[in-house]
Amino acid sequence: MRFHCFKYRVFSTLNPIHSLVWLNSKIKTFIQQGNHFEALLAYSKEPHFPLNTSKFTFPALLKACAFLPNLHTGKTIHGTIIKMGLQYDPFIITSLVNMYVKCGSLCSAVQVFDFISECKDLVQDVTIWNAMLDGYIRNGLTEECMGLFRRMQELGVKSDEYSLSILLGLFNGRVNFAKAEEVHAYVVRNSFGHDPFVVTALIDMYSNCGRPRDAWCIFESVEDKDNIVMWNALIRGLCENGLWRKSLELYTLAKNRGCKLMSTTYSSTIKACSEGEDIDFGRHVHSDVVKMGFEDDPYVCTSVLSMYARVGMLEDADKAFDSVLDKEVEVWNSMISAYVGNGRGDDALRVYNEMQSRVIPSDSFTLSNILISCSMTESYDLARAIHGELIKKPIQNNIALQSALLTMYSKCGMLNEALEVFSRMEEKDVVAWGSMISGLCQNKKFKEALETYKEMETDNANPDADIMAMVINASAGLESLQLGCSIHGITVKSGVELDCSVSSSLVDMYSNCGEPEIAGKVFTGVPNKSLVLWNSLITCYSKNDLPDLSLNLLPQLVQQGLYPDSVTLTNALAAVSSLAILIQGKAIHCYQIRHQILEDNQVENALIDMYIKSGCLKYAERIFQCVSTRNIVTWNTMIAGYGSHSKCTKAINLFNEMRKDGVKPDGITFLSLISSCNHAGLVDEGFKLFHLMEEYGIKPQMDHYINVVDLLGRAGRLNDAYNFIQNMVVEPDRGVWLCLLSACRVHKNVELGEIAANNLLKMEPDRGSNYVQLLNLYVEAGRREEAASLRALMRQKGLKKSPGCSWIEVKNKLDVFFSSDSSSPRTIEIYETLQSLRIIMKNEGDYETEAI
Repeated sequence: MRFHCFKYRVFSTLNPIHSLVWLNSKIKTFIQQGNHFEALLAYSKEPHFPLNTSKFTFPALLKACAFLPNLHTGKTIHGTIIKMGLQYDPFIITSLVNMYVKCGSLCSAVQVFDFISECKDLVQDVTIWNAMLDGYIRNGLTEECMGLFRRMQELGVKSDEYSLSILLGLFNGRVNFAKAEEVHAYVVRNSFGHDPFVVTALIDMYSNCGRPRDAWCIFESVEDKDNIVMWNALIRGLCENGLWRKSLELYTLAKNRGCKLMSTTYSSTIKACSEGEDIDFGRHVHSDVVKMGFEDDPYVCTSVLSMYARVGMLEDADKAFDSVLDKEVEVWNSMISAYVGNGRGDDALRVYNEMQSRVIPSDSFTLSNILISCSMTESYDLARAIHGELIKKPIQNNIALQSALLTMYSKCGMLNEALEVFSRMEEKDVVAWGSMISGLCQNKKFKEALETYKEMETDNANPDADIMAMVINASAGLESLQLGCSIHGITVKSGVELDCSVSSSLVDMYSNCGEPEIAGKVFTGVPNKSLVLWNSLITCYSKNDLPDLSLNLLPQLVQQGLYPDSVTLTNALAAVSSLAILIQGKAIHCYQIRHQILEDNQVENALIDMYIKSGCLKYAERIFQCVSTRNIVTWNTMIAGYGSHSKCTKAINLFNEMRKDGVKPDGITFLSLISSCNHAGLVDEGFKLFHLMEEYGIKPQMDHYINVVDLLGRAGRLNDAYNFIQNMVVEPDRGVWLCLLSACRVHKNVELGEIAANNLLKMEPDRGSNYVQLLNLYVEAGRREEAASLRALMRQKGLKKSPGCSWIEVKNKLDVFFSSDSSSPRTIEIYETLQSLRIIMKNEGDYETEAI
């Protein structure tokens, strides 16, 4: 403070002329140091200063206004410029155009620019035209930019390297390629073809337009290749077009040629290694980075971290991060992002806490990733605290940050807070709309998601392929085929139906609506099928009781050059389980081992389930013992497996082991255990397990009640079963009464059987199997009159029981048999074998009787 007081005391003792010179110099110094606010403050505090300002100071002041941005002060300075008659100065005009462009007032910039047409001396100044070209490009006005370029040619204004670099940066994609060629032709005609800046811009332009071969030809045409900027542009361009190997070759050529490599060279090459996941070459480049002293460069460091994170080598990323002594915010962000991308939210929060302890200011990218980490780790208190701090800062209006808040609140089920953030957003981009629609879908608010989509259309926002995929998922959640077909039509009109995420969602939607045939047609119509799309159709067929079709897709997928992942194998194994084709299941298991496909919980659980249902309990036990991380599904699958194989004691022992490991059982666990006790006839143990559910806060579902009724019924405790039904807290459904009726039939209790049957017939009077159960009860109890009356009633109603069926796999072929069906071509052979077996069994029985 003493220094500042002394400074202004000295300043006040200077005469007016010297003080103005000193202040002009001080303003320029402030701006050179990046202290733009102090520069404008120094200007505004002197009441007589504006009229005595040097004309060389105004460009600096306008630059400060553009940087902040501060349109109001910029307009005030513009007024002063006009009063002082400096509006014809080319430097000041250029600065004014730049200031208005960067402050978001393009109309004012155009007005200033149009002024030059009145002055012949100014018209030929290319820097003013360049400022306006830059303004149009910043606002995405391609046609206006090209129109201005043609006007330059008409007026004889000769473009310079900067003009052409600006224009060439305008083109991205194939839509405006003809105009890009027009600019290239101008470059050739006016002998700019060897200027390094223009050549670099041409390489960038052709790369952005998806023409890497043309970019390479431009590079080859240049004789002097010592400018590393051209190399950098081509390395980056080749990588962006999927030619990452060529990028690495180019890096080696530049290095062998002795070019002076820059941080951009290393960061672009490392990005190419990351794209191709060529970690060996990446380590080689990393060592070059360390040798040349670029390891502290923020761009290079973030590229190195991203490369290691992409291949899951977080230890190497940690080492690279720790080796940077002076870490800027970009490096911290890259490390946090690496942890988030690999699902390690706790580590991301740890790095964030360290960042705060070192008083490193966070930016919007930091906080966006931390909010995602909070969602992953359920650290909702921290997320709310961050939101509270954001409200106090201007950064809260950042759209990406607001979208991250939407995602965080949606994932923790706090939809009201998410909707509040969404409603307060002044501007909503596609990401924000997508975050809100996604959040609603995640929380199964499908109607609200569709309403938000309608609002988006009303707001004239163009939904992208990802949003259309979410909208399709919402219609799938509602299981509305009509709505799904309508949205399918919208995707066709908008031209996104061939996008893999959209087509996958369409397949899922038709699958949920029970239309596998239409799902197959959608799949067939997509020319470039991703693995996700194949997985969707495999799941579709498996869900819709077409497991054979599901399995037939596996060899087709491999023939297309794709490799099944864990999702593919899980769905294929589910199809095998439903068919109980052991040889197919073993083949898939062998494929997974041979190709070292990552084993996750879903694959391991599917393998256990497949071997259990195929009768190979020992194989299932081996896999269970080798599972690294057992989730609740793993335990439940194995417990259910023991139960289905009549290993009740093992099932209960495994349940106790599960509890010792601290795994909380769920409703499915108890269902499997009660079912296991049912098969083993352990009535008391089953009842204990049923009541144990209350200790874990699990409400019994209908399946639990059915199993208890079946448990009591099989043990002959029919009155206890009936009393249990009467004391149920929910209304018993068909399964409950059917279990009681079946038990009554076994134990010939006609009275209770009639009660059960009457309740069944009230629920489903037109179901033939209900009558058959009662009919069998009457027949077996010798109640012929009641049986005859019931038969007559069934004939009158035209009711029949659906035949039962079974199947068997012999030599990789599946044969299906229906009850009372003689359509098999081997019927005679089957019955002859049965007769032969009966004779053998009878003879053996007679032999045993004689022996006794």
